[in-house]
Amino acid sequence: MDFPKFLLGDNTDYPDAIFVIHTEFPRCIINLENDEVEWLEEFDKNDEKELLEEAENLFKAANDFYDREIERYDE
Repeated sequence: MDFPKFLLGDNTDYPDAIFVIHTEFPRCIINLENDEVEWLEEFDKNDEKELLEEAENLFKAANDFYDREIERYDE
């Protein structure tokens, strides 16, 4: 099954949270409310520097995705 690169997630147990799920490597769930991230991949210490650099780009892309989706709801 094909999934889009990003998905929005919502849960009534977390009424203020906005979750963006990244479905490609490195898979993760980002809570835009507080910028917490839950990685769904296993990483070793050698990948840590590259992961931190990629995470910054990933967070920006997740925020851009969310902004685009909200704009589309308003239309």
